[in-house]
Amino acid sequence: MKITVNGLDQEISYDRHGIEDLLAPLLWEWIAETRGAGRHYAFLAAPPGTGKSTIAMLLERVFDGELQCLGIDGFHYPQEVLNTRSIRGEDGREISLASIKGAPETFDVAGLERLLTRSHTEDVRWPFYDRRLHDVVEGGDLITAHNVLLEGNWLLLDEEPWSGLRRHAERTIFIEASSDLLQERLVNRKVAGGLSRADAEAFYLRSDGPNVARTLSGSDLDSVDLLLTMDVNGALHERKAS
Repeated sequence: MKITVNGLDQEISYDRHGIEDLLAPLLWEWIAETRGAGRHYAFLAAPPGTGKSTIAMLLERVFDGELQCLGIDGFHYPQEVLNTRSIRGEDGREISLASIKGAPETFDVAGLERLLTRSHTEDVRWPFYDRRLHDVVEGGDLITAHNVLLEGNWLLLDEEPWSGLRRHAERTIFIEASSDLLQERLVNRKVAGGLSRADAEAFYLRSDGPNVARTLSGSDLDSVDLLLTMDVNGALHERKAS
């Protein structure tokens, strides 16, 4: 099946069990419970490499108008901002935000919070990230659905200001996978995009790897509604939170 994710065409396989037997029942139940006024959100969080954007798009097809799926990548700071801002690392050195693009600090969480709050009672346009431009684009899709699934790496991160967003979520889903598997998937993705394997592996160590580790270790899973594990074939299986 060919779909477009973040401006790029992708050929994907369909995990019928994960989509139809695990995710869909939870979301259908939630939709049935939230009939009425206002807009309602569920959060899907996962580390890089789990294919959460693709899963969200497949779910949108399955629900055929009953569910709108959005990502948080449009809330990256614009590239011109990332190029001019920095944070202080643990060793005291200044780190350019552009060099760690994708980390929690490179997102406009306050802007995400404001738009989420507005969207509960009004239709708003949702910004998106275009991977061809490598930048955010304002004035994207209009949110019109009664129920919205929002996906992103950091939606369940147990750190302020991210943890404050959880008040918007009536259902939460987290997908985990082994760091070795995610490294293989992410390096292969970069190679498919044109990087040499050496450059792809260097990028993983510099950017994707720390984000994978931070998502897996720093997300709050104590009260997650559905915890899924992705296997080496990309299939999803339910796991009870400990």
